[in-house]
Amino acid sequence: MVDAVSAAAATTDSGALGRARLAENFDTFLSLLTTQLKNQDPLSPLDSNQFTQQIVQMTGVEQQLLTNDLLKKLVSNTGSGVSTAVALIGKEVRADSDVAALKGGKAEWTYILDRDASDVKLEVLDDKGRVVSSVAPTDNKAGEHAFTWDGKSAAGTPLAEGTYTLRVTARDSQGSSVTSNVVADGLVTGVQQKDGVTLLTINGAQVPWDTIVSIRQPPEPVTTASNGASGSSGSNTTPDNEDDETSSPAAA
Repeated sequence: MVDAVSAAAATTDSGALGRARLAENFDTFLSLLTTQLKNQDPLSPLDSNQFTQQIVQMTGVEQQLLTNDLLKKLVSNTGSGVSTAVALIGKEVRADSDVAALKGGKAEWTYILDRDASDVKLEVLDDKGRVVSSVAPTDNKAGEHAFTWDGKSAAGTPLAEGTYTLRVTARDSQGSSVTSNVVADGLVTGVQQKDGVTLLTINGAQVPWDTIVSIRQPPEPVTTASNGASGSSGSNTTPDNEDDETSSPAAA
């Protein structure tokens, strides 16, 4: 593992060094070309074919560096991409994300206050960064707080379903800023790769794979046995008991 990490770091360093040297060489080449063109003998002009070939060669080197970057991205996605993220479908996760989807007139967030605050303002922003709703909660103690938005604007108008962002501003009694963080809790229902980034769908909103901070198995559903089933098992059950207090009117 250490060798692989070292090799990846060396590849990254060599790629960055190659691009830097290519940029320097290209700038030097253009300076020399400009100087030669300005001072060439009009009766014996320079051969432009040589300059064209050199430009083509340098362009080819640049394209090779870009290809190497693309290959490195593909290799990285193979290790932590869709094939790996699919295993999270059906799992409950927590992501370091302030984005939530408004669906069915409801959007949910969890925000965390680092310490007690005296003044907290919650602002919901649309996809254009405009504040569409603002709330001042009364419980401003340190710790986690759940916030559910009804999908309505400040004027009480229902807004369109989509993705919204929660912004938290908190201050203490002295007016100093209180550190806060917004997270998304929910069940992973889908995985998608877009522009080289693996995205997980949580509560209808997509969050990057690398924002996941915890994963947990959802609790098993509790099943309640029917009366007939419970009556047929267990030695303490007495079926057809006429003196049963829950069914006999004489018990009163």
